[in-house]
Amino acid sequence: MDTQLKKKYGLFTAISMVVGIVIGSGVFFKAEKILNVTGGNLPLGILAWVIGGVIMMVCSYVFAVMATKYEYVNGVVDYSEVTVGKKYGYMVGWFFATIYYPTLTSVLAWVSARYTAVLFGWSIVGPECMVLSALFLVASFAINALSPKLAGKFQVTTTVIKLIPLILMGVVGVIVGLASGLTVENFTNAVTEVASKSGALLTAVCATAFAYEGWVIATSINAELRDAKKNLPIALLVGAAIVIVVYILYYVGLAGVVTNALLMANGQEGARLAFSSLFSNIGGTLLFVFVIISCLGTLNGLMMGCTRGFYSLAARNVGPAPESMKEVSPKTNMATNSSALGLLLAMIWLAYFFGANLVEKSWFGVFSFDSSELPIITVYAMYIPMFLAFLIKEKNLGFFKRVLMPVLGIVGCLFMVYAAIVSHKMAVVWYLVVFAAIMVIGAFFAKDKTPKINQ
Repeated sequence: MDTQLKKKYGLFTAISMVVGIVIGSGVFFKAEKILNVTGGNLPLGILAWVIGGVIMMVCSYVFAVMATKYEYVNGVVDYSEVTVGKKYGYMVGWFFATIYYPTLTSVLAWVSARYTAVLFGWSIVGPECMVLSALFLVASFAINALSPKLAGKFQVTTTVIKLIPLILMGVVGVIVGLASGLTVENFTNAVTEVASKSGALLTAVCATAFAYEGWVIATSINAELRDAKKNLPIALLVGAAIVIVVYILYYVGLAGVVTNALLMANGQEGARLAFSSLFSNIGGTLLFVFVIISCLGTLNGLMMGCTRGFYSLAARNVGPAPESMKEVSPKTNMATNSSALGLLLAMIWLAYFFGANLVEKSWFGVFSFDSSELPIITVYAMYIPMFLAFLIKEKNLGFFKRVLMPVLGIVGCLFMVYAAIVSHKMAVVWYLVVFAAIMVIGAFFAKDKTPKINQ
């Protein structure tokens, strides 16, 4: 059986993957949280979006430079292996395969189901929503595992669709808000005073981490991207820039349509109320359907990474059953066994997310944490040794690429880690216990299983 993935994606698919994975859920899902934690203080909320965006842009630039120098089968694993070493590369790959990909994918399945539930008037924590979450996971897996080319086309299509409601809300909302004076009112009057603006800002930046995260998953199609050394850096930078502009435009647009107090009071109904206020009930409902499609597009992009997690390890002859995990179907050109294991882990993390965050009494006691945010903070910590090693090793690069941007990236990563500690407090400790346990399990599969040839 074949073990090589073919070059089947172009630049537009890669840009769509960056934009499509990032935009589509967090801007809706976390905008409410940012408004609430800042007390409806719009300038403070926008500052959080800017800080999160700048950190994403700096990190994506450093990875873009790495992409011009290193290419193998899975971008971020390649970069960690080349910069820090094979053992570190393996542990990063194990983290991505077992925690990062499946946690984000599972949360996105629920977010997609959540907005569908709002549309139909169902409970967002009821059995209908959870069954729909599982169905979305399976459907996303099916399209990626059975027809990766179709998954790429779906990614491009949903990226275009998801920009429609965001840009409409941003542009029309700003115009209407400036004409009515609501934008100025929302900008100048906070709804409630927060006890600590610095603490509120750090918590808000943590929320933007989820909203902005996912761009690095675009590096998972490194081996399948035509002219990857040229196209992947362009995709990372262009995609990141589009995301930042669209997010801030949308956030300001909301302020021109409804009051911050109304958005804060209505939770998951907030986005629907805003669209209905601006475009009437029918138009608002139609645009809200676009929001759901955009969430599904994000889920699809995350699943593209999730299905490739164990293949990236197996391609190096490490991880569980590498011979099995690196088998590529001749019919679909997809690593079927890796895909199935990725789906299983996403299902397990979906059950965890429900039991830890959505029920009245947590199933897991102190080991309950927000799996939509804390794994993201861990990945920023993992970037730090990579950026530091890149700075030390790549002496042939100029000051800007080799020193300034990696240093700014390290500062940004440290800021994210600090923000997580301030925001989530003891939950960080219990998450790290679970993280450490999973990484210890991974250590048992770290040995290179390349068959030895007798001399």
